[in-house]
Amino acid sequence: MSDPTSRRSPLHDAHVAAGAAFTEFAGWSMPVRYSGDLAEHHAVRTAAGLFDLSHMAEILVLGPAAAAALDAALLGELSKVEVGRARYTLLLNGEGGVLDDLVVYRTGEDRFLVVANAANREVVVATLRDRAVGFDAQIQDETDDIGLIAIQGPRAQEILLEVDGFAADGGEPTEARFRELLAGLGNYRFLRGGWDGHPVLVARTGYTGEDGFELYAAPDLLPRLWSFLLETGRGAGLVPAGLAARDTLRLEAGMPLYGHELTALTTPQQAGLGRLVRPGKAADYVGRAAVLAPEAEGSRVLVGLAAEGRRAGRAGYPVVVDDPSAGEASPREVGVVTSGALSPTLGHPIAMAYVDRDAVDAHLAIDVRGTRLPVTTVPLPFYSRKA
Repeated sequence: MSDPTSRRSPLHDAHVAAGAAFTEFAGWSMPVRYSGDLAEHHAVRTAAGLFDLSHMAEILVLGPAAAAALDAALLGELSKVEVGRARYTLLLNGEGGVLDDLVVYRTGEDRFLVVANAANREVVVATLRDRAVGFDAQIQDETDDIGLIAIQGPRAQEILLEVDGFAADGGEPTEARFRELLAGLGNYRFLRGGWDGHPVLVARTGYTGEDGFELYAAPDLLPRLWSFLLETGRGAGLVPAGLAARDTLRLEAGMPLYGHELTALTTPQQAGLGRLVRPGKAADYVGRAAVLAPEAEGSRVLVGLAAEGRRAGRAGYPVVVDDPSAGEASPREVGVVTSGALSPTLGHPIAMAYVDRDAVDAHLAIDVRGTRLPVTTVPLPFYSRKA
């Protein structure tokens, strides 16, 4: 049950009308499910789901030195990102641990939109402001003034192209031009437009492992836009989807969740995000020396685990070596599950876990409340959308 003191989404009344069950999440009362976790999960994999992401934090970084300030603050080289594109990156501490994972949109030569996790809003704002000192750049927390919804699934683009009222921003401000731009929009790119006369930023980004779009608009526009999207997409299978489905979708796609796979004590390399570390980045940044050091590889690494049956390991469950033939007299703990569930798409239990590097290829099991569940180490992601 959600805390009555939790902050409500601008879509709260729409969720209540749709019969949503709520949960407290990072100080917000958010819908965890509507019709059911499995139905919503399968809708996103086969058609499309509509998510309320109003709890996410939106932070503007602007000014002549905005790009330089972000280069000094973040792992990624944001000065190399073109206007109209986005990049996934990390905010690190001095030891190379992850303070948050972010998506950064370059909305102008001297203007960026940083999207952070709800629970880390204050940390990200404060850290960016601290690291912007000495740069001609301003950090503005716009979370209260920007709302966010996402349409995800293989039919997401088809549905969005059918929605009346969108128009391109600038050039030819027409619905036809908007549809043309949307049809050609690449992954991690965005376009500015309007709906019913109000500004909307439409980005081809998401957190489900499916194609889809995230729409940024004023909070008071969201209820009408939400309803219009659902009405337009109903025939194509669009349904509202809650946090439970979002979690199983991102787990199948091997996407890390802050507080589970990502923490201030884990490095990008441990989390399988070593590709984000660019030794040739020109600017210095907080955590650079730590993530470029050999120790950044860590003693444990994030792996995928798959099991048979219906019982799944959950976050916090120990991972043990359970192989008497190798001389293991009793189970030896070599890791811990960070996320786990019975995969709705694959039909068997899956989990992500940090495991000792020298034990990755051993006979492993998850200790499920005293019962050992044999698991096999498998590559991530568990599920990948076919082109």
